[in-house]
Amino acid sequence: MFERSKPRYLTRGVDESIPLDIQIFMWETVDRMPEPKDYLQVFRLTEQNGLQVIHHTSEQPKYDMTYILTTVTKPVTAKVYVIDDDEHCTMLLAEEY
Repeated sequence: MFERSKPRYLTRGVDESIPLDIQIFMWETVDRMPEPKDYLQVFRLTEQNGLQVIHHTSEQPKYDMTYILTTVTKPVTAKVYVIDDDEHCTMLLAEEY
């Protein structure tokens, strides 16, 4: 799952609302996860005391990690899915699913 050789896409919603540095961070966290990986990765982005908080989860196998990014100047609030459908990987906002 989520091999770097697969094409990676993102939706217009992600492109317009999630800064590039956060997009790259989310792809990198999926890349660094131990195998096996669930086809669906969930990221909840929130702001806490002016900092970007990213809560990353998946169900099978269970995975739960929280990151605090101190370098993000404009924190965003969103729920983002990263999905591997065997042919390619897509990053999309939850409301675009």
